[in-house]
Amino acid sequence: MSEFDLGRRRLVQAVGAGLLLPGLAPAVIASVKDRPQLTDGVQSGDMLGDRALIWSRSDRPARMVVEWDTRSLFSNPRRIVSPLTDARSDFTARVELTGLPADQAIFYRVLFEDAQSGVASEPWFGHLRSVPQQRRDIRFVWSGDTVGQGFGINPEIGGMRIYEAMRLRLPDFFIHCGDSIYADGPVPAQISTEGGRIWRNLTTEVKSKVAETLGDYRGNYRYNLMDENIRRFNAQVPQIWQWDDHEVVNNWSPGKQLDGRYHNKDIHNLVGRARQAWLEYAPMRLQRADQGGRIYRKLSYGPLLEVFVLDMRSYRGANDDNLGGAKPFLGREQLDWLKRELKGSSAQWKVIAADMPIGLGVPDGELSPGVPRWDAVANGDPGQAQGRELEIAELLGFLRAQQVRNYLWLTADVHYCAAHHYHPDRAAFQDFEPFWEFVAGPLNAGSFGPDTLDKTFGPEVVFEKAPPAQNTSPFAGFQFFGEVNIDGQTAEMSIILRDLDGVAVFEQKLQPI
Repeated sequence: MSEFDLGRRRLVQAVGAGLLLPGLAPAVIASVKDRPQLTDGVQSGDMLGDRALIWSRSDRPARMVVEWDTRSLFSNPRRIVSPLTDARSDFTARVELTGLPADQAIFYRVLFEDAQSGVASEPWFGHLRSVPQQRRDIRFVWSGDTVGQGFGINPEIGGMRIYEAMRLRLPDFFIHCGDSIYADGPVPAQISTEGGRIWRNLTTEVKSKVAETLGDYRGNYRYNLMDENIRRFNAQVPQIWQWDDHEVVNNWSPGKQLDGRYHNKDIHNLVGRARQAWLEYAPMRLQRADQGGRIYRKLSYGPLLEVFVLDMRSYRGANDDNLGGAKPFLGREQLDWLKRELKGSSAQWKVIAADMPIGLGVPDGELSPGVPRWDAVANGDPGQAQGRELEIAELLGFLRAQQVRNYLWLTADVHYCAAHHYHPDRAAFQDFEPFWEFVAGPLNAGSFGPDTLDKTFGPEVVFEKAPPAQNTSPFAGFQFFGEVNIDGQTAEMSIILRDLDGVAVFEQKLQPI
């Protein structure tokens, strides 16, 4: 057994609970009430080259101290200290580990030192595996949609168990494809579900209403972090976060009209607050200044894989009929970036992490009687590309012209799982090479679907699994995550869709071209 695997198993309990291991007590001894507290655990994310981000949160002004080593005994730890964190960032802090040896087990421990007294908290432990430089087997998981439709932390079923199912797959990292919170979804004490069965939630004051203030949005993230499955998962699996609509409000766009639950009717004001909270709680390095911090980015994971993380919310125009001439969705700057980076990629596989599917119609009410409004790319018209579809057509045509191969799309959003194959022979727009799109979710939310395919780009449903009724509770088991395995020798990719218990419901193997 490797040092990494051995250490991973030794730390399972300690990491998840944030326990203090023998011999690792902080130098400053004080009563518990005098020490800073790490109530929200630790996270790692956005690994890149010899770097990785570590995130945590204190309960008071403090400096975060991170020590890391390649052995779980911490015999030769390296130490990094964050700037002071305070209420301006909701006491969240992050540091970047640098100089990590390639493809190694990295064990870390996090503590906070009080800004005034210097008293130290007890440490919380985590680990990750650093980015490889050579070909090796890779496994990662993806999904989305956490605590939606009022389904929160239910202690009677063990909380958000799907996070434990993902952790047990021992992935190298996790892509959260959006809806990391449901800021517009209050969590009641109980919900009556199928057959009259009662779903019982842990509740908090901030989750009793829709989020409007910055504190409300922050409280939504803290609610999710109350779940022990999530805390254990966060400490052991590095993450790549995207955002979608529910981090703000359902189906938001610049033209969003807010309902009667909202006192604040300014969608731009809400987006600003929601974005700040998302950036505070996401385990990612902050990109260059761009509307408060750029979310789209590329992460390289050795010679076999690069992940292109999209932002399908920040640059779109208002949701409308999505017909006619070009309408912004990714936006010109992001689209040009994606074309340039995909063309320049030397990775064997290029994974495009999208927060919404390409070919599924995602309705957003009606503009007028009988005239649907659309939230995603598709517009319900199976003919030539129109509206937002023109950006996708431009991208696909470019990839064909530049002979970019071995790319696929991973997404969530629609609350069921599916495998879609796109082919020009079935399409109205035909200037592209065949490709795959895989859908997984939700993680802990109501289950829906299936949605209607728009044939503009020739999608075919190879597989789908959806509930028999809309807004089915997690009791019914229609919760899904996806798993990707890349063989280090052959570069074969295997995509597996798994259910709430980690049981495979579908597998597709892809050979590199």
